[in-house]
Amino acid sequence: MSTLTELLELSLDEKTIIAEYIWIGGSGTDLRSKARTLNGPVTDVKKLPKWNYDGSSTNQAAGADSEVILYPQAIYKDPFRRGHNILVICDAYTPQGDAIPSNKRAAAAEIFAKKEVAEEQTWFGLEQEYTLLQKDIKWPVGWPKGGYPGPQGPYYCGTGADKAWGRDIVNAHYKACLYAGIQISGINAEVMPGQWEFQVGPAVGISAADQLWAARYILERITEIAGVVLSLEPKPVDGDWNGAGCHANYSSKSMRAEGGYGLIKEAIEKLGLRHKEHMAHYGTGNEKRMTGQHETADMNIFSWGVGNRGVSIRVGGDTEKEGKGYLEDRRPSSNMDPYVVCGMLAYTTLVWKPGLWNGHIHFHKGEWKVGSNGTMQ
Repeated sequence: MSTLTELLELSLDEKTIIAEYIWIGGSGTDLRSKARTLNGPVTDVKKLPKWNYDGSSTNQAAGADSEVILYPQAIYKDPFRRGHNILVICDAYTPQGDAIPSNKRAAAAEIFAKKEVAEEQTWFGLEQEYTLLQKDIKWPVGWPKGGYPGPQGPYYCGTGADKAWGRDIVNAHYKACLYAGIQISGINAEVMPGQWEFQVGPAVGISAADQLWAARYILERITEIAGVVLSLEPKPVDGDWNGAGCHANYSSKSMRAEGGYGLIKEAIEKLGLRHKEHMAHYGTGNEKRMTGQHETADMNIFSWGVGNRGVSIRVGGDTEKEGKGYLEDRRPSSNMDPYVVCGMLAYTTLVWKPGLWNGHIHFHKGEWKVGSNGTMQ
């Protein structure tokens, strides 16, 4: 009698692959997926067929008209099935071809397709913080049930059985992302015990957001196997504990060139002028995290500085010294949508002009849109 493990490790004919289609559910943070058999191997996302699902079961459509269409957008190697099998990041549309309200990728793609953005070859490095929770009690791994560990201090980048909890999960995720072809650049234990971080990038344009969603999916699957719960809550534990963010490191081609520091400061000025608009779309529950304490700025006050981790926008000392480089937007929460954050950073710094409209971004009934005309701001 074969074991489950033996059956899972069965090899397939090289011409047959399993494609796991992945999309974002109705909450904007939940990930859904289902698999299909295809002729393979497939390496070009344009050769993948569209698919459909029941949107009424994901809070993305009414029961009387529930069909939602998946458009494949990015391919990664499947670290779970391996071989020629693939993970496919998709976004969602109505049968008529309109992006559904929870599809934030479509609007971001419009921004990155704009001439002034495409020419600047935007780079993003996304620092995803997250917390691992005990499955039955939804309390950080390693913490005593109903109790607390010692105060923060020894846990950040710490080692040892009394400091680093969940490392096997973190390392498994790291290697799985590398196998998949995601540009994961590092990992570390965070300030609060049971909390970790991985970094994606630098990656170009919208691909950074695709890769972050793929990395989140892989992490969800690994925690599923490990029997722990992944939390992207910005403030998973109240009190004197650090929250969880997803800092966005960002640069344009001109910022990375000689004399780019002046353009970085111009970009920061624009970000300050649109601070409220950004904060409105940088994740839910961020007000619990951005209190001006625990390495955060006050979410209601825009600030920036060199080497300062208590500000909205941080500029590294090397960037100031070299006169070129990148900025770090420290405002996004851990549950932010990278399509929205990356799209807004590119739009505000490269397209938007104070007092003029050459296009606009707005939410209407939960839908993020990009338009070509609008009123004065």
